[in-house]
Amino acid sequence: MDKTSPDNASLFGSAQRQGPAGPLSGIKVLDLSAYIAGPYGCTLLADQGADVLKVEPPDGDNLRQYPSTLQAESRAFMGVNRSKRGVSLDLKNAQDLAKLLRLVREADVLVHNFRPAVPKRLGIDHERLNLLNPRLIYCAVTGYGEAGPMKDKAGYDQVLQTMTGMCTLQGKRGGAPEIIYGSVVDYYAAALLAAGVSSALYERERSGLGQFVGVSLLRSALTMQSARMIWVEGESLDIGRDMRSGGVTGIHPAREGYLYISANTPRFWQALCRKVGLNALAEDPRYDSVRKRAEHAADIVPQLHVALAAHTAMEWEALFGDEVPCAAARRVEDMFEHPQVLAEDIVATIEHPVVGAYRGVTRPIKFGRTPGPAPFASPVFNQDAEALASYDDNAPSKQSGSGA
Repeated sequence: MDKTSPDNASLFGSAQRQGPAGPLSGIKVLDLSAYIAGPYGCTLLADQGADVLKVEPPDGDNLRQYPSTLQAESRAFMGVNRSKRGVSLDLKNAQDLAKLLRLVREADVLVHNFRPAVPKRLGIDHERLNLLNPRLIYCAVTGYGEAGPMKDKAGYDQVLQTMTGMCTLQGKRGGAPEIIYGSVVDYYAAALLAAGVSSALYERERSGLGQFVGVSLLRSALTMQSARMIWVEGESLDIGRDMRSGGVTGIHPAREGYLYISANTPRFWQALCRKVGLNALAEDPRYDSVRKRAEHAADIVPQLHVALAAHTAMEWEALFGDEVPCAAARRVEDMFEHPQVLAEDIVATIEHPVVGAYRGVTRPIKFGRTPGPAPFASPVFNQDAEALASYDDNAPSKQSGSGA
C-alpha cells in the first residue's frame, strides 16, 4: 500500500484503506492534536473507517519524544496514532496555514487540543473555519473547558486525576494520594471525543450543518466518577464516597502469584466459600451481605489467605472457572497470546516502514455489517509531504462533496 501517492489530488482518500467499509468510511478527519486524548480519539474514528490526516508542527507531536525501548520510533506514538496519514505544517507560516485551510474546505471533522485562546491567534478558530466549511464538525480537546478561570491552563491526565480526587481515593485509606497509571483520563476523553464527533455527524445528516464539540479532561475525570459525584440536599459534604466493597473483593496472594476475586453477590460468595473449603463462612449470618463482609474483613481475609495458599493464582483461576469472577494478575505482555484476545481478534499484525512488523490493538468496537478496513501503521514524521505538495498544486479551491 502506497500511502504517499495522492488520490484524485486529495490527501484524503478512502482508497488508502484496505478491507471492508466501516460505519465512518468516507469521513475525512484533520487531526491537529497531540499526546493521547485527541490523537487516540481520532484513531477510534479511523478504526471505524474514517480517513484521518495527522497534522503535526515542525517539531512533531511531543509524544514522539517520550521514553521508548524502541530506538527508531516511540512505542506510545505508534499505539496512539494507528491508521493515519501524516504531514507537518507550521501554522504560524502563511503558506502552511493556507494549505491547512484548503484541507478544511473538504474535511468533515477537525480535532485540536490547543488551549482556548490559541486557535484564534493561529487563524483556525471555530468561527473562521465555520465560514469556510459550514458542514465541519469542529472538536476542541482542552484541559478545563472553554470558559472559567482555568480555561487557559495546560491540562494533563495526571494533573486532572490529582485535582478531581481520583488520586486521593486511589490511595490507601489514610495514606498518601496515588496516581492511576495508564492515562485513564486521556483514554476516556478519547472515547468521549469519538462518541461526540459521531453524534454530531449523525445530527448533520438531518440539519446539513456542522457544529462545535467540546471535550475536556476535567469533564472526562468527573464523568468517570459519576457514581461518586452525588451530593444530596441536606447531606453532609464530608462523607465516604469510596465505592470499594473491601475485604473479600480485591487482590489476594496465592501460593504463587496474586488473584483478584469479586464475590459481592450471594451466589458468588457461596461459590467462593465452597471452592476454597470455607463453608462455615458461607453459612454464618454475620457475613451474609457485602456490607457485613466489609465490616468483618479482619476475620474473613486471614482465613481466605490461608485457603488460597493451597494453589497458585493460575490454578485458582482455572478451579473457579465461571463460578467465581476472578483473574490471576498478569503482565500486559501476556495479552498478546491470551486465547480470549486471539478469539476476539483484538490484536492485529501491522507493518511499519521503520520498525517492521508488530502486533497491536485494533478495532475496539465490533460492527457486524460494516466491520471496518484493516489497520495500518502510525505515520513516520511528515511521511505524506510529497502528497501534500501535489495536493496543494491540484486540489480544488471549493469544498468537494464529502462523507455523511
